[in-house]
Amino acid sequence: MHSDEPTLAEGPDVALVRAGFTGGDAAVAALREGLDDDDPRHRVLALRGLARLGVATDETWRRLLDDADATVRRDALGLLAYRDVPDEGVRAAIRARLDDDDALVVDAAAFAVGELADHDAVERLADIAATHDDARCREVAVAALGAIGDERGRLAVLAALEDKAPIRRRAIVALSNFEGPDIDAALERAKDDRDWQVRAALDQLGRDEV
Repeated sequence: MHSDEPTLAEGPDVALVRAGFTGGDAAVAALREGLDDDDPRHRVLALRGLARLGVATDETWRRLLDDADATVRRDALGLLAYRDVPDEGVRAAIRARLDDDDALVVDAAAFAVGELADHDAVERLADIAATHDDARCREVAVAALGAIGDERGRLAVLAALEDKAPIRRRAIVALSNFEGPDIDAALERAKDDRDWQVRAALDQLGRDEV
C-alpha cells in the first residue's frame, strides 16, 4: 500500500552492517570513517565490515588492538584469531594484549596467539597459566600452550594439573601435544582425579593406558 510518509533514515548500526556486506568504494569509505566514531559499537561494526571485505589494513588492526574500549580490543582479537597474520607488528600488538588490564581481553589474546601458533608468546602464556588471578585466563593460556606445543610451555601445562577442575581438564588435552616419562606419569595420576570430567578427558584422548 502506498504511503506518503517519508522513508526513515537508516541508523548508523544498520548502515555500517550494510556497508560491510555491500562493498565498493563508498562502503569502504563509510567503514573507515566508522573507525573514528565515538561509539565503541560502531567502531566494532566498522572493523568487522572491513575485515569481511578483506580491506582492513595492518595499521587498522594495530590501532583497534590498542583501542580505549575493551570491547573493541576483544572483538579485534576474536577476528584475528581466525586470520592469517603475517605482519609482525600486528602479532606483537596481539601479544601485548596478554598484559591487558581487562581479563576478557587477556582471554581473547591468549586464544588468538594459540590459534596463530605464536611461539613468541609461550613464555608469557606460561606465566599467565601459573599466576593470573582470573581462572578463565589460566585455562585459555593452558589451552594455547597445548595448541602451540612448544617445549617451553611443558612445565606450565603439567603444573596446571594442580589447578581447578576446568583447568585440569584443559591441561589433559594440552598434554596430548607433549611426550615423555613426566607426561606419562602425570596422565597416570590423572586417572584418579577426583573430578570425573578430568578422568573422562583422559579416556577421550585414548591415553588411559600410560
